[in-house]
Amino acid sequence: MNKSKITIEGAKDYLVKNGINPSYQRLKIFEHLAKSTLHPTVDIIYHELSKEIPTLSKTTIYNTLNLFQRKGIVIGLTIEDNKLRYDSNTELHAHFKCTKCGEVYDIPVEFPPEMNNKVCEHIVDERHFYMKGTCRNCTKNTG
Repeated sequence: MNKSKITIEGAKDYLVKNGINPSYQRLKIFEHLAKSTLHPTVDIIYHELSKEIPTLSKTTIYNTLNLFQRKGIVIGLTIEDNKLRYDSNTELHAHFKCTKCGEVYDIPVEFPPEMNNKVCEHIVDERHFYMKGTCRNCTKNTG
């Protein structure tokens, strides 16, 4: 599924396929995540969606995101202190955080096949790869 072009109907089908009851609030939260490249926090999601859904609470967003994580359709990123960001791209990739502007970017990465399930006889359940530095936009602007 191309999540960047997702519609409410597409989101509904996707949630149902993943065993999630597609309430209106869950649909809007998933749609927001799928269309976002910003790896938003709960506060960002709340700020954006509460304009459209005045009854939306941060608790609903937290609970929905926890459900999405349990079902494997969203991953949580802890790339900075005290901030949990969310990403609907669950394919294997790395993240780059710009220390100047604060943006977080997806970075394609390939792990050697022998690291897919085991590393030094350890069973791998999760992989997290983060980098920090200056993004190309900030580098251009300070040029």
